[in-house]
Amino acid sequence: MTAEPEDKQRERRWALPFAFLGLTLAATPLTAGPPLLGQPVDCTLGRDCYIQQYFDRDPDAGEVQDFSCGTLANDGHGGTDFAVPTLEAVAAGVTVVAAAPGTVLGTRDGMADISSLADNAPDLAGRDCGNGVMIDHGDGWTTQYCHLRQGSVVVETGQRVAMGTPLGLVGMSGRASFPHLHLTLRQGAEKVDPFAPDAAAACALPGAAPADAAPTTASPGGRTSLWLEAPAYVPGGLIAVGLSAEVPSIEEVRAGLRTAPVTPTKTPAMVIWAYSFAGAPGDEIEIIFEGPEGEIGRHTDTLDKAQPFVLRAYGKRTPAAGWSWGTYTGTVIHRRDGAELGRRYIQTEVN
Repeated sequence: MTAEPEDKQRERRWALPFAFLGLTLAATPLTAGPPLLGQPVDCTLGRDCYIQQYFDRDPDAGEVQDFSCGTLANDGHGGTDFAVPTLEAVAAGVTVVAAAPGTVLGTRDGMADISSLADNAPDLAGRDCGNGVMIDHGDGWTTQYCHLRQGSVVVETGQRVAMGTPLGLVGMSGRASFPHLHLTLRQGAEKVDPFAPDAAAACALPGAAPADAAPTTASPGGRTSLWLEAPAYVPGGLIAVGLSAEVPSIEEVRAGLRTAPVTPTKTPAMVIWAYSFAGAPGDEIEIIFEGPEGEIGRHTDTLDKAQPFVLRAYGKRTPAAGWSWGTYTGTVIHRRDGAELGRRYIQTEVN
């Protein structure tokens, strides 16, 4: 008998948990009620990672609504996306961990980290999740971790894991066009929003339910959130800022563009760039450029349409006499409806 190729064995092990999910969960209950979730990525939200998209609670095609009544979701998006800003971070390694204790139901590894929008993207039929892990938490509850980095999965089917156990690394395998972890929570076959598990409840930020909202039943397990500590809702804002000698491309920024030293006369220009996510129509991105003798200039750009990622830049050509010695600072502010979504700074020394 011919031995089954290893890649086919991996695909079979990944498919079985979905085919026999009900039987497996019934046979191995772990907990009563829904799990409480910890953050599934070992990073600091707002500093070196961020939530790019939330669960879409609107059942209508073409319409989106996240748990806060905002629109930070794709149509039909059934999970939460924890993103890292650059491919450099992916290469360095950002650990994906189990959000709750349980038993590994299945894994997949070996798919390349290629943007699904690239010309050389692989066939993803039946493999949208890319490299991933599925964990059984008992009582019908599972979590699924998608788009892990190729070759990074470190758990096996049947392994018991604790909350915080490393599963792999953030990547861009499967149907992904930016590096992130897609986390899906399910009860049986139904996808559940961990920020607002009661699908019948009115959308609102915690403590900010509309005054005319009708009373709703309790969420599964009587909780309004399934997070141990719910991440703060951030509707968009700055991912990174930097300083370069020319206006960079978005590909350079996504790769992890570094600020290069400035020489007084040889650097052709000083350009401050800003990289934001979830830009909305009317958002303002202001860039202020200051030097050792005060303000050099400022510019505000107003977005005319929604953009999942936004790159803006402003700067000045090097004066004929060169840049004066001293400290140069770039301040970037992302505003929406007059309120700041984020403010970041970048500095360089000329000497």
